[in-house]
Amino acid sequence: MTTVLAAGDDFIAPDLFSAALSGSLPSAGLRFRTLRTRWPNEPFGPVGADGRGNGGVKEASGTEEQVLEALGDASVALTQMAPFTARVIRESPGLKFIGVARGGPVNVDLAAATAAGIPVTFTPGRNAAAAAEFAVGLILAAMRRITHADAALKEGVWRGDYYAYENAGLELDGATVGLVGYGAIGSIVARVLRAFGAHVLVSDPYADPARADADGVELTALEDLLRRSSVVSLHARVTPETRHLLNAGNLALLPEGAVLVNSARGELLDYAPLPGLLESGRLGALALDVYDIEPPPADWPLHKAPNVITTPHLAGATRRTADRAALITAGEAARFLRGEPLRHVANPEVLSGSRS
Repeated sequence: MTTVLAAGDDFIAPDLFSAALSGSLPSAGLRFRTLRTRWPNEPFGPVGADGRGNGGVKEASGTEEQVLEALGDASVALTQMAPFTARVIRESPGLKFIGVARGGPVNVDLAAATAAGIPVTFTPGRNAAAAAEFAVGLILAAMRRITHADAALKEGVWRGDYYAYENAGLELDGATVGLVGYGAIGSIVARVLRAFGAHVLVSDPYADPARADADGVELTALEDLLRRSSVVSLHARVTPETRHLLNAGNLALLPEGAVLVNSARGELLDYAPLPGLLESGRLGALALDVYDIEPPPADWPLHKAPNVITTPHLAGATRRTADRAALITAGEAARFLRGEPLRHVANPEVLSGSRS
């Protein structure tokens, strides 16, 4: 009998994990323990026992004590955001596998898991379609002032002035749109934008030129992309090199009235110059789903800036994303229990000597 901890939350509930794994191993003897934390209804990072915010892991929900109590004799753990800290791993000698239903195992102390010989899997591409659709939605809303017109009408104001030439919105048909990053999400966004009739520029040092050519997009340097694009959308990964990839220096290259969208990661964008760029008209509109501080503080200057759309980190929040993530995570656990090769391992060095 294999005991499994299904550590879910309000997005991926424990029963999604248990149903997915039971479907992958219909003849196996499985016993489930469950834990349900409150994410995403409360901010990330409740303080762990060591006072460092969940023992030092990032973007976790729940506490070390909750995880330790729920684990019991479980050898397999499936989780979305529960904190698997060094302490949790150290005090759970029976734990042999951790499956994380996210694009990266941000809630796991990977060094501690590796030292203990525990493979940690993740779910790349789980929300690519959802995030791409949301990005396109933000682009359209910002270009056509959809949210602002809606808010005004609900206040009893008919914005007929949006028909004035100088206030009218932009079209994707014939526009040049720059995508910073061309992974799973960026490539879907490009396909949709091209269907609208946009010319798509891409800046990504890792993009395959042959693939870009086949996809009908133009690879170019970041500075050239910024100079030529009336709309710029961010889709890059965060690395030390990409932190504040867009900043006061290169944002000044944008054409007057450009639209900027960030639904990827807050660290990619320097938020400090944005109010000034909006006030000057260099930025005609700004749409954000991610921030340098989440949630933004009450005195955040962009709360009152003109032509700004803000949403609370919702790009990946669809039911299909939750279902898909649970299935991918359970599939990895099933392969582990059957002794088959794993597909998405964050610490592959442990595979030759994982806990027995």
